[in-house]
Parts: sequence; C-alpha cells; structure tokens
Amino acid sequence: MRLSRSFGKTLRQAPVDAETASHRYLTRAGFVQQVAAGIYSYMPLGWRSLTRISNIIREEMDRAGAQEISMPVVQPRELWEQSGRADTFQPPLASLKDRRDRNMVIAPTHEETTTFMAAANLESYRDLPFNLYQIQTKFRDEARPRAGLLRVREFEMKDAYSFDKDEEGLDVSFQAMAAAYHRIFNRAGIDVRMVEADSGPIGGKDSNEFVLLAESGEDTIFVCSDENCPYAANAEKAEFKKPAAGPEDPAELEEVHTPGIKTIEALAKYLDVPISKTVKAVFYAPETSTDGEIVFVSIRGDLEVNETKLRNAMGGAEPRLATPGEVAAAGLVGGSASAIGLDAPDGPRTRVKITSIVDDSVVDSPNLVAGANKTDYHLNNGNYGRDFSADIVTDIAMASEGDACPNDCDGRLVAHRGVEVGHIFKLGTGYSESMGATFTDENGDEKYALMGCYGIGVGRLLAATIEANHDDNGMILPRAIAPYEVYLAGLNTNDETVVAAAGKFYEELESAGVEVLFDDREVPPGVKFNDADLIGLPLRVVVSARGLKSGEIEMKRRDADEATMAPLAEAVQAVKAALEG
Repeated sequence: MRLSRSFGKTLRQAPVDAETASHRYLTRAGFVQQVAAGIYSYMPLGWRSLTRISNIIREEMDRAGAQEISMPVVQPRELWEQSGRADTFQPPLASLKDRRDRNMVIAPTHEETTTFMAAANLESYRDLPFNLYQIQTKFRDEARPRAGLLRVREFEMKDAYSFDKDEEGLDVSFQAMAAAYHRIFNRAGIDVRMVEADSGPIGGKDSNEFVLLAESGEDTIFVCSDENCPYAANAEKAEFKKPAAGPEDPAELEEVHTPGIKTIEALAKYLDVPISKTVKAVFYAPETSTDGEIVFVSIRGDLEVNETKLRNAMGGAEPRLATPGEVAAAGLVGGSASAIGLDAPDGPRTRVKITSIVDDSVVDSPNLVAGANKTDYHLNNGNYGRDFSADIVTDIAMASEGDACPNDCDGRLVAHRGVEVGHIFKLGTGYSESMGATFTDENGDEKYALMGCYGIGVGRLLAATIEANHDDNGMILPRAIAPYEVYLAGLNTNDETVVAAAGKFYEELESAGVEVLFDDREVPPGVKFNDADLIGLPLRVVVSARGLKSGEIEMKRRDADEATMAPLAEAVQAVKAALEG
C-alpha cells in the first residue's frame, strides 16, 4: 500500500483526554478515530491489525475444536427476561422497540441467544460436546468509558460457548479454552497471567481472567510473593488468611460510655484497644430496593468490605449504601450500631426487613468492641454466637497488599495493576435451566447441558499489546498483528533515480510476499522517520540517494537501536531475514 493513497493521516498531538500509551498512539497513528465517548471507527491501518488478531483467534479456536457461527446483535428482550437478566445486567441493557412495538435489546453478550439455539437443536447426549464461537460487535453502555480501546461502549468481541453432558466434560472444555487463550496471547506478543476472578453479571461458579500486568491497567491484581506459589486473583475475588485472634475465654458483656465517638479509629483510640478488636457496622440496601430493606454488614474493624463479595452474598443484588433516612427508619444508630439486639422485641427488625451478613473474621475473633445501639455507648466483649448471630456468615473482606496468601505457603500478597484481555467462565446449568437446553442421557433421563463461556475483547487485545510494546516515539508492533511488515521510505523524492528505485523495490517486496507500507509522500525525511516510529511496523527500510551511490539500502528493526546496511542486489532476501530475526 502506498501511504500517499492510504486513507487517514498521522497526528502530531494526542487527544487531550488520552491517559494511556495505546490511546495516544492508536489515535495519532491514524488507526482509530473517536465518534463518541467509548465509540470508535477503525481506520484502514487499525482494521488490518484488528483483522490479524481476529485471524489468530479463529485459528486457535478452530484448533481447539470450536465452530464459528454468527448471531444477531439485536435480540428480543424476552430472551433476557427468560434468563432473568433483563433488569439485572450491568451496565443496563441498551433497549429499543421495533415497528411492531416489540421490545428489543442490543446485545452486550450472547449467552441467551446461544442457549436458545442449543435448546432448539440439542436432543441426545450424542450431540455433546460442542463449542460455538463468533467474532462480532457488542454494545455495553459503560458509565465512564476511558483509555481509548481499553474501556469502550461498542467493541469487537470473540465469545465462545461450550455445552457438555457432565462436570468432567465441562472441565475438559474449560481447560481446552484456557490453553487456546495462552496460545492466542503468546502469538499476539504479550505475556499474561491467568488469575481467579469474580463471575459478575455473566454468572457461574468459577471464572478466570487473563491479565496483562501494566501500570496503565484499571484492575488490581494480587499475586503471591512466593515464587513457588501460583496464587493470583483480581481484587474483587482475592482471598487472604485473616490474622487469627489469640485464644480468649468469652468475657462478660459490658456497656461503656463513648461520648462523641463516631468512627472505628476514634473508638479504638478512646478505649486503647487494637482496631482488630472492634467490629464495625456498615448499612447497605439492594440497589433496586424501595421498601427500606437494610443489609446490616458486620466486619472486623481492621478490614474493609469488598462490595463484589457482598453482592454475591446478597444473591447477586447490587449493593448500595443505605441512605440516612433508611437507617433512621430502621431505628439504627449510626456510629453506635451493632448486630447485638437486632432481634430484640422492640429492635430494628420489628420495623423493616433486615438481612444480617457477618464476615467470618468476626466469628473467629472473641471479645470484640461493638455498638450498643444507642448514642454515645458501646459494648465490650461482644462474641458471635453468644451475643448475636447472622443470616449469612461468609468472607466479604477486601484483600490488601501484604496480607497473607490463602494458599499453604509463607507468601504475602503483592498488588499489581493489570489489563484484562480475556475471561473464561464455568456457567454450569443456570442458563440451560432457565431456557430449557436439555438432552437425554445414556439412561434415557432428561438432563440440563452444562455450559462454559469464553470471551476476548479484540480491540482491547490490540490496545493491551501496545501497552506492552511501545516507547516514547510510538508503537512497537509484533509482526503477527502489525498491519504491514515493512515501512519502506523513499527519501529525496525530488530525485527521479531514488523515486524509481524505491518504487521498483516496493514491487519486488510485494512480489516476494512481503507486506509493505510504502511512504511515497513528498514530505521531509524527518516526517517519514517520525511516522515510521509512530506507526511501529516491525522493520523500516530506507532507499536514499546516498545509499544508491554505495549500492545499499538501510534497514532498522523497530525494536532495535541501530540500523544496518544491505546490498541492493540482495535486499529482498535481507529484508526477509531481518523480519525473521
């Protein structure tokens, strides 16, 4: 491709809101153009790179036994009502009505449609297993799109869906996809970590993210400091060993006066006790609640609530902090509340529905300081089981750097920033049950198919690769995903000999199967060199008057510091060798 004919231009300045290297360079190099917040057009160079990534994904999906399909972007809302996600998916579904006044949605993902298709075609265990995938546009109306292609609203996604007859088969499908993902990311030129993750609005019992560790990432990843321990998880999922409390016999509950004390820190200081000897109360409500329902959370004072874990404890309902009005209506006393007394004859549960959720740290810690449920008073020596109980006891604590690894090792959690580039889920039978995807097993019994789903954001993978491969001058694109292999620059464009030689060499390279972006523009050499670095093709080749006098061309790999010379007579072979190097 002659650059003079290629649509799009390079820019000297990055967008003012560009926070990441990939955002700056993809925009400046003319790969993408923003249409609206989180919505981008791919220009010719960008689309070629995206196509190369898509082809890598296709090859590895096919190699893993998956079959490519295509499903509609616009779907009937009743499919989502059938699965139970119509009103709970986050961000909320983008909706419209067709001319028949039928409610439709723009697909953010395709579990419903795939299961609908499977239900219509699945009959016997002999039909299993199978894995279906597509590469297609999705739309999620993110509240805060940012960082270019790393957090968008409209995006290209590879989504795959496996169907198996039993847990053993699901494990095989899951591991096959994990292996395929590692191959995809390796071919794309990035090193990723597979980490434990929360399943979020997709659902399911187990999931893993594939994460590129990068300071520009918006996710926090915890990795064990012990090199022999494989533990890695994102912050939403991360577990840790909570420091064990020393053995103590339960002491007598006593009320203490704590005038003006409103925070855990102030309470611990006033009573001269470690913060870990306190229990704090946090009041939440389900996001959609309108009847004053309270979720009363109790957690040890030295820990913070992980709202993702809390959401899971609440059965998937999104938590929000309760309003002061809701707290007052329940008869709860901010700053002096505890689960002790919730069930009293005239207690808060006589006024509103209250679900008590206690972090397991509280259960394992004796003689804690808790609120007395009246202003300016607290209780010493509160003990779970004797003085209060809970509807749910589970881990709802946020991990922090330095916490003890949950595995059987001596490691500590180390925090990293990361970019999620892929996510795989074991869905189980949730969608199969709600949408009737059944089969008859070997004994003639009707069973629900077990599902897995597997996603890769194609544009995000392009951006992540650039986050891992760039310098101060521009992108350093791996050959596998670069739009072209060679940036050929003809200098001295007012010299007909140079113009002719560069044009001839361009044709020779193309004939030899080398993909070339030929900069034949009538611009100064400095502009060409700057654009070559910005666009970041693997190899820059220069034809100049000085080089022709000595019968040579200049070659410089984008990831190298020094240029080399090659005889013009052997130039095609030299270029191929340099690309392989």
